Amino acid sequence: MLPTKTSTGLKLLARLWPLITIQLLTGAGFSLSLPFLSLYLYQDRGVPMGAVGAIMLSSAVVGALARVAGGELSDRVGRRPVLLGALSLRILLFLGLSAGVHYNLWVMLIALLYLGVRFSGAFAMPAATAMVADLSSEEERMRAYGILRVGANLGWALGPSVGGFLKIFLPYQALFLLTAAVSGLCTIVALFFLRESLGSKREDRAGPAQVFSSLGDPQFRKFIFLSLLVLLVAGQLISTLSVFVVDRLGLSTAHFGTMLTLNGLLVVALQYPLTRILERRRRNAVLALGAFLYGLGYFSMGWLYAFWALMAAVGIATLGEIVFVPASLAVVAKLASPAERGRYMGLWGLAESFGWSAGPLIGGVLLDLFPHDPRPLWGIIASLAFVASLGFLCWELRGGGIDRAPFLKR
Repeated sequence: MLPTKTSTGLKLLARLWPLITIQLLTGAGFSLSLPFLSLYLYQDRGVPMGAVGAIMLSSAVVGALARVAGGELSDRVGRRPVLLGALSLRILLFLGLSAGVHYNLWVMLIALLYLGVRFSGAFAMPAATAMVADLSSEEERMRAYGILRVGANLGWALGPSVGGFLKIFLPYQALFLLTAAVSGLCTIVALFFLRESLGSKREDRAGPAQVFSSLGDPQFRKFIFLSLLVLLVAGQLISTLSVFVVDRLGLSTAHFGTMLTLNGLLVVALQYPLTRILERRRRNAVLALGAFLYGLGYFSMGWLYAFWALMAAVGIATLGEIVFVPASLAVVAKLASPAERGRYMGLWGLAESFGWSAGPLIGGVLLDLFPHDPRPLWGIIASLAFVASLGFLCWELRGGGIDRAPFLKR
């Protein structure tokens, strides 16, 4: 008797629940307090917004480097030690932030603690995504990454609303103290329920040349390039879209916040069922579809002005995210050997960080170049995703790159 879909899903969930719990709690704890840090620095400490922006940009650079370092180390010492180390460090860093805010310590010290928090979170990500690949079969992988994203997005959706409510009654330092407690709970889950997933074959090479040696793999190199085009489009969600909606169209910040809420809720509601449907489709087709939906969502914004129409466009772009991200992680896991999954995940994370950092820069330049006509702005941005979509399809037609098999074999 063949196992049912339900029993297969429950077995996968049984293997992944510690990671899912950690992702959910980490996302909730992070978004419980850190979105309010910019507000604290600007309103309470008088830090100019230019300086606040520089701190945020620095955090993106730190996060990108941490992804590479964390992926490399997870292949050498194991996934579990990297996750435990990062989670333990987060407890100390959030306690430090709470004390720094309470005692009004140097702004530079608070900024360094914040960069440390961003480093620890990014440092853990390649180990977590590599562990998902270790604990799932090739046929289960896209579904497994979908489940992990549901947990992370649920945490992100809960955190800001809870934090905003608690901020009415509690000072900033209490929010950071609560996040430290949540990080402590994550560490307990990792310590008692998370088992090492990396086998006896460990990566024993080190150094910059070895770290980036994976880019010598032509399949991985092409995949990273095409993914980067999509990630540059994904990076428009926060910066470019917020300025366009509030400054250019004259809608309120509440309208923009509702768009972000829609993004998170759609991921939570649709990620798993859509992943189950798409895992039977060819890898290249799934990646091409995700890239196309990203492009279609942002392209349509050039012709839309009404709030509900823009919500629909954000919904289409979010469908692109739901399709593209777990499929990409599953492909990275397929291209890497078990001993190099952390390294491959770290390099994909580097591309993701670059996309989310350079994307707003491209969007900002285009906003300045086309202040009165949004069609060229969003047309140029969307064209990156359309090129990537065509690239994934052409790659398949040539018979190279990622193979044509579905994620889940029939």
